[in-house]
Amino acid sequence: MLRLTISEVARQVGLQPSAIRYYERVGILVPAQRIGGQRRYDTTVLYRLAVIQRARQTGFTLDEIRELFFGFRDAAPASLRWQKLSRSKLGELEELMGQIKTMRQLLQKMMDCCRCDTLDQCGRGIFRKGLATMTVKSLPARRTRR
Repeated sequence: MLRLTISEVARQVGLQPSAIRYYERVGILVPAQRIGGQRRYDTTVLYRLAVIQRARQTGFTLDEIRELFFGFRDAAPASLRWQKLSRSKLGELEELMGQIKTMRQLLQKMMDCCRCDTLDQCGRGIFRKGLATMTVKSLPARRTRR
């Protein structure tokens, strides 16, 4: 059976070797065999990484991906696994879209109605008009790259 180095695997799937090592560390990939001190993979790792990448592209967290691989009985078909996790992810997206819609309405209202000179004046107006009661769950903070 063909044994690929981590560099060869990374090149074929378009990842950094550090990402592959990280997936091993967090338990999504089975640790590779070592031959002469180097990680060596069989070609099936390419397929598992393809699934991981697709799951990441569709918004699944690493914990959800771990569940996809290890959170079902071994006999559970892949389609059932994807369906179950996708149903849950779609529910999250629906909730998020509702939050975004509410945020959009609040921002539009602020743009249309705010004529304040200071933030204290703005806060007083929000408080008095009861706009503070329109709550929106905070969206996840955007990560900034350094």
